[in-house]
Amino acid sequence: MYAEEVAEMAGRIRDEDIALVRERTSIAEVISDTVTLKSAGGGNLKGLCPFHDEKSPSFNVSPARNVWYCFGCGAGGDAIKFLMDAEHLSFVESVERLAGRAGLQLRYVEDDRSAPRARPQQGQRQRLVAAHAAAVEFYRGQITTAGARAAREFLAQRGFDRAAAERYGCGFAPDAWDLLTKHLRQQGFTHDELVTAGLSRPSRSGSLIDRFRRRLLWPIRDLTGDVIGFGARKLFDDDDGPKYLNTPETPIYKKSHVLYGIDQAKREIAKQGKVVVVEGYTDVMACHLAGVPTAVATCGTAFGSDHIGVLRRLLMDTDAVAGEIIFTFDGDAAGQKAALRAFEDDQRFVGRTFIAVSPDNMDPCELRLAKGDLAVRDLVARREPLVDFALRHMINRYDLDTVDGRVEAMRRAAPLVAKIKDREKRPEYVRKLAGDLGMEIEPVQRAVLAAANAQSAGAADTPARPAPARPTVDSPHSMVEREALKLALQEPVLAGPMFDAVEAAEYRHPVHAALRAAIAAAGGAATATGGAVWIEQVRDACDDLAGQALVGELAVEPLRIDGEADPRYVSITMARLQWGSVTGRIKDLKSKIQRINPVSNKDEYFALFGELLSLEQHARALREQAAGGL
Repeated sequence: MYAEEVAEMAGRIRDEDIALVRERTSIAEVISDTVTLKSAGGGNLKGLCPFHDEKSPSFNVSPARNVWYCFGCGAGGDAIKFLMDAEHLSFVESVERLAGRAGLQLRYVEDDRSAPRARPQQGQRQRLVAAHAAAVEFYRGQITTAGARAAREFLAQRGFDRAAAERYGCGFAPDAWDLLTKHLRQQGFTHDELVTAGLSRPSRSGSLIDRFRRRLLWPIRDLTGDVIGFGARKLFDDDDGPKYLNTPETPIYKKSHVLYGIDQAKREIAKQGKVVVVEGYTDVMACHLAGVPTAVATCGTAFGSDHIGVLRRLLMDTDAVAGEIIFTFDGDAAGQKAALRAFEDDQRFVGRTFIAVSPDNMDPCELRLAKGDLAVRDLVARREPLVDFALRHMINRYDLDTVDGRVEAMRRAAPLVAKIKDREKRPEYVRKLAGDLGMEIEPVQRAVLAAANAQSAGAADTPARPAPARPTVDSPHSMVEREALKLALQEPVLAGPMFDAVEAAEYRHPVHAALRAAIAAAGGAATATGGAVWIEQVRDACDDLAGQALVGELAVEPLRIDGEADPRYVSITMARLQWGSVTGRIKDLKSKIQRINPVSNKDEYFALFGELLSLEQHARALREQAAGGL
């Protein structure tokens, strides 16, 4: 997995501190910042995997063992690995992030060959986040200055008082070339860090200057609440830059993944199963303050597939739990175009998609200012299905008073009906489309069917991504092997002694055998205390790639027992594991004895016969044990 990165930490962060971070970290809390988790039974949790697109939750979390595993894509690990994969952090950055979260002070090993060496620099992400945090405080301080009058007036004119500005961290970039840059350099941030963070940029002369100047600023936060960038609004007519200027792409700011307001909205989105997608920073503020706390907005880019992935995981957007996605767009041509583009993405959601357009073509911020908070809530409440909006605006482009216009409108609208994911609704929309066009239903049905067939053919031409190979349960004995391994990983304190006492030769499945060897190499189950540290030790000790993947899977897969595992269940499982090989050995011995002449090979005959009696006695004991006796 990431053993090489752990090895890299040797001689830096102390091993016992890394183990303590794992122990003190609640993996459910860490993952809940990104994925909405619900009970999966047996103390486990489940949600939509953040690492691949899926409609049914296969991402499992075991809080008791502080590990996670996705049965869909095969990814798994502990909280450190989750942050590495979900937020593209290094091992160092993940450990330091979790240590800070748990309030732990990490200790760094000194170099024995010389004087104690200095503490290594924090990981890059932590440094960039820290630089942004310092920039937020700087900009917030500037908004109260005389030079920021235009910024304060801008907010006031849109109905936002000082409390609202403080809630969203609004700031002001002063009329100076390098005031922020000098401030951050004095705090210890380097030239390269400020450029990499997107807070500063080289000037033509080569000196470092501030990226934002004379603008109102909104800090942009990720799901965890860390500031990762800024959105900057032009205030002055003589500013020849764009109306809105955003942080450029950086190691921590990816505009295709970022949604403004997601840090404040995420819990309500998960709670209500609903999200409202608006177009700007002030629209998010207006919605939240008006009583629509699920509003978010993109940051300098169109709403896309990566944004959908973020929202689906928060909505728990699955076949069983379908959320609501409500888009708000201006009623002008650009807004209509954006709405139709959103319908193209509709198929990536399982839930229902809607659109809310103000009758006066006002955005939520303008609507709140003109008509109050209730009008904003009513706008969202009056939403209409996105497919209805898309069909209406599609056919309105054509002259339905002419044959050519009706036929062309049918041809253009049929693919939209064919894309409706709820197949039971398609016939109703066929009838509706025929009525709107003033046509008979049969030609419309044929057009929709042809469009559906064309879409299916196109999908068939796209090769499916192969599922990751995973050991299969190919026999009853293999199922028992799997259960024994689960006990060793999940309940080592309980199962360890009995598990270790059963020889590795009992495991016939090659991947199971590799995992059994890894458990022995990690010191044996009887020496383990359980949890994420133990599971990572086994994973790192396993040389087989399939075995490494299986560790994560078995660490979260429920045991085949109702209730908690106990010594009796462990005893039964281990007896059943040995039963197959013992009975097989008895069968072989009986066959061999029958082939031996007891007169000419007396010694061999009695030796085999004695072994047979011993094995049959052992088999009887195992039969009793497997039946539930201890």
